[in-house]
Amino acid sequence: MVKELIHDPMFLARKSELATPADRQVITDLLDTLRAYSDSCVGMAANMIGVEKNVIAVSLGFMQVAMVNARIVSKKKPYKTEEGCLSLLGGPRPCTRYEEIEVQYQDADFKAKKDKFTGWTAQIIQHELDHVNGVLI
Repeated sequence: MVKELIHDPMFLARKSELATPADRQVITDLLDTLRAYSDSCVGMAANMIGVEKNVIAVSLGFMQVAMVNARIVSKKKPYKTEEGCLSLLGGPRPCTRYEEIEVQYQDADFKAKKDKFTGWTAQIIQHELDHVNGVLI
């Protein structure tokens, strides 16, 4: 189900809890909401729809992927950039990202995964992981 976006910086600044199989509806709702905003958004975190769980969704262009309880285990090649966010009012804000990251996570079926990401996809994942960790750009 498509959910309303949260814009309260106090709520968004709270660190999310680990997700469990009982949170499967959160995954579905987050993916549905990302699809609904696909014209202006390439990633979302569960707290953006009012749920403090470590779940993110990333658009890979042709499909949207959920990552549960994700964490970056390695990062290389830092660079400075600016990013905007649907949940935060105002223009783009400066931040540091990494060109290459390795992420441990669970897929939507809670199966353990470990993948490397680069470029734009890596940047999206870093932005959304900041959200679940209560970091606002």
